[in-house]
Amino acid sequence: MEIEKTTLEGAYLLKPQVFEDERGFFMETYSKKILEEVGIKADFVQDNHSMSVTKGVLRGLHFQKGEDAQAKLVRCTKGAVYDVIVDLRKDSPTYGKWEGFELSEQNKWMLFVPRGFAHGFCTLEDYTEFQYKCDNFYAPESEGGIAWNDPDLNIYWPITEPILSEKDKNHPELKDFNSPF
Repeated sequence: MEIEKTTLEGAYLLKPQVFEDERGFFMETYSKKILEEVGIKADFVQDNHSMSVTKGVLRGLHFQKGEDAQAKLVRCTKGAVYDVIVDLRKDSPTYGKWEGFELSEQNKWMLFVPRGFAHGFCTLEDYTEFQYKCDNFYAPESEGGIAWNDPDLNIYWPITEPILSEKDKNHPELKDFNSPF
């Protein structure tokens, strides 16, 4: 597995070794040992799987705060997404910075998202499936979000009119947010 640092401290892009032949493919999607070798120490306790029917669905930007904060290992298993992370850690040199990656069924890349980051993605194809491991259980009372279209963050999204949940339409902008991290 090839592991690359991103521009945001503590976040990594993982490119697994894929063995393909006429029958299909095989790849290792998780190795605690390999992640620990680069300093990623996450004890994953919950797996999540979402499916978005339509191209243009945007989910995010989400996080959990306090003792319920989560690190995630995310990947797209069907279709393609544009995946975005935002550093919300007040004392981080990359606070308020974002980075985006295309994760797809084709490239099989994964992204490690540390605690203290907001995360979101938009689907680039119909019937896209997205899976992620979390190192903490979901706690609805601790969830939060940042506006996907925050003008100060100025995130590039490859869509102009996203399909959003009601909750995702109403997240605050970063300037109105008191970071719990």
